[in-house]
Amino acid sequence: MSQPSKIWLSSPHMGGHEQDFINEAFEANWIAPLGPNVNGFENDLKTYLKTDKQVATLSSGTATIHLALVQLGVSHGDEVICQSFTFCGSINPIVYQGARPILVDSEPNSWNICPKALEEAIKDRIQKRKKPKAIIAVHLYGMPYQVEQVNAIAKQYDIPIIEDAAEALGSTYNNQNCGTFGDFAALSFNGNKIITTSGGGALVCKNQSSKEKTVFYATQARDNAEHYQHTEIGYNYRMSNIVAGIGRGQMQVLDEHIALRREMHQFYKNIFENINSIEVFEKEDNKVFSNYWLSAITINEKANFTREDLRLFLLEDNIESRPLWKPMHLQPVFKDCPYYGTNVAEKLFDRGLCLPSGSNLTDKEKYRIETKLTAFLKYYGHI
Repeated sequence: MSQPSKIWLSSPHMGGHEQDFINEAFEANWIAPLGPNVNGFENDLKTYLKTDKQVATLSSGTATIHLALVQLGVSHGDEVICQSFTFCGSINPIVYQGARPILVDSEPNSWNICPKALEEAIKDRIQKRKKPKAIIAVHLYGMPYQVEQVNAIAKQYDIPIIEDAAEALGSTYNNQNCGTFGDFAALSFNGNKIITTSGGGALVCKNQSSKEKTVFYATQARDNAEHYQHTEIGYNYRMSNIVAGIGRGQMQVLDEHIALRREMHQFYKNIFENINSIEVFEKEDNKVFSNYWLSAITINEKANFTREDLRLFLLEDNIESRPLWKPMHLQPVFKDCPYYGTNVAEKLFDRGLCLPSGSNLTDKEKYRIETKLTAFLKYYGHI
């Protein structure tokens, strides 16, 4: 018997008009990392975010964090704080600059950087005469971090914030869009994100001057001269006009995709409504609105099964799921970095699982998921 078709965790979902923008680029021969689609995509993002800040589109979300660190003057021997519970793309650019990551635990409500542990880390690093040059605060899985508390601490100690909103386009805090709270903010359009350009990202900059500096660094830091001249080190990070065309088409369906992701979140809430051993991750009140980029669950520590039991059970039917991010302080490459906090992030990794969340999941695929989850719960005696 052949294996059923793959149900992906979060696959690309095209809106239907992306090809129109790509065709225009080909017809006008705008294939380079500049052109009408680049300008249009940047304006579309700025309009969507409802901000006076400026947007520069780049080759990846990781590149955006890197250029934010460059502009904040982070260099060899400096220290930068970031939450440990995140994807390595949040952390690696710190090392690119020869700086040292200072890792901080999460708090259990939003799963993001813990204000208490953050302030503890800042005080201790200052006492050691190593005041952090920046804080990278992440809106994980589309859930806003505790903006008011974290930003107040950053302001108190005069440390700039790089807001990692790679997973949070469309999420809001107090009716303000994620991606507009930091000195800089990173967006990602990777293949699994809420909208995708196949690869790519955008840096939200505080003003036009900062955007121009971002574009300068992203295009090999070429000086204003007739010949190629360079007084600073640059990078090949600019987004192409073709890729930006995909982004322009995707912007037309962004709100629709967010609504569909939130429907998937409700889909899992309904399935696990009376299951005490499984909790669906959510934190919404009058201030927080999440795009629920990925729907995630945690398994009660007293349950008679583990998240790995569930992951493998789903895989039997070719349904992809994934453990939550392994904290950076548990990663071999970052094991010697200072860490502040307790074990919140570790427990989330041990007990958490991301479930298929795509905005393009069909009714037939949802039925397969629900049938498999129901069979699992029956097998372990929970229904």
